[in-house]
Amino acid sequence: MKILVIDVGGTNLKLGLSGSRRRVKIASGPEMTPTRMVAAVRKATAGWKYTVVSIGYPGPVRKGRPVAEPKNLGRGWIRFNYSEAMGKPVRVVNDAAMQALGSYQGGKMLFLGLGTGLGSAMVAPSILEPLELAHLPYRKGHTYEDYLGLRGLTRLGLRRWRAHVHRVVSLFQHALQVDYVMLGGGNVAKLGPVPRGVRRTANSAAIAGGIRLWEHQRLIPAPGKRV
Repeated sequence: MKILVIDVGGTNLKLGLSGSRRRVKIASGPEMTPTRMVAAVRKATAGWKYTVVSIGYPGPVRKGRPVAEPKNLGRGWIRFNYSEAMGKPVRVVNDAAMQALGSYQGGKMLFLGLGTGLGSAMVAPSILEPLELAHLPYRKGHTYEDYLGLRGLTRLGLRRWRAHVHRVVSLFQHALQVDYVMLGGGNVAKLGPVPRGVRRTANSAAIAGGIRLWEHQRLIPAPGKRV
């Protein structure tokens, strides 16, 4: 089985193929609709051989389908038929969940993606659970994303942003009783030393996660299902 992985972001689409080191980046943005995405992916991967597709989607996904339009892309993602358009079986999962799955090292893990927003997911044996922690209230009428996302970094400055990241990680560690927290996203490199029980992961883990969606079905069930 050859797996094409599409990591959909508000700035770029990132493509990878199982069994290959080939990686492709395609500019996205507010004009990127699913129809344009498929056309761009087909053009960029002409000559690639694959049998199934994984898509990491920047928004909530239920039972393998997007349930809300993305904030930084074009419209039409909810009702789009991805398998028909790609001509292959397709699995769609939240993008943070896909990166979490690619970062998973056993036990019970919480993933937090420190990027433009705040992605979150939980992974344990036989469970892949996307979370929506970003928009929960944190302090002074603001959400966790308002403090840990890019807006928070810009508003607070690096030192205070780091302090809030450490505080929130500790809160979630105790509240969710996880074995470890995995931090990813574009801003994780700005964090400096991480607390005990916290590990880092690279954005490239999303490609590994897309591969795991198909290759490790006994460990991780299909999106929307639980064993």
